[in-house]
Amino acid sequence: QVQLVESGGGLVQAGGSLRLSCAASGRTFSTYTMAWFRQAPGKERDIVAAIYWNDGNSYYGDSVKGRFTISRDNAKNMVYLQMNSLKPEDTAVYYCAADLGITLGRMSMAEKYHYWGQGTQVTVSS
Repeated sequence: QVQLVESGGGLVQAGGSLRLSCAASGRTFSTYTMAWFRQAPGKERDIVAAIYWNDGNSYYGDSVKGRFTISRDNAKNMVYLQMNSLKPEDTAVYYCAADLGITLGRMSMAEKYHYWGQGTQVTVSS
């Protein structure tokens, strides 16, 4: 069982930066694939970024490539999302997700993750 708590959301102007943090409980954090998803009003939950448990291999959604960076600190049970060059279309609730046994090819699939945080709102003004 893993519990996830996100923080770091807020209001930022277009072009600005934010860093989201996700604190995870559990002694086996290092064995979990971690991901960030986002959901805007009236839209589906989409992958933002994911990081594999074993070798740190990462995946990014097309709309955030080159602007966002996912990282993890297994010693602190933390995963981060550094968001730069933010755009109004990045506005959404951002969710941290985790699970075991997700293969590299399935890291972007929300249905593969059983553990979710409560979400943190990110609002980017134009």
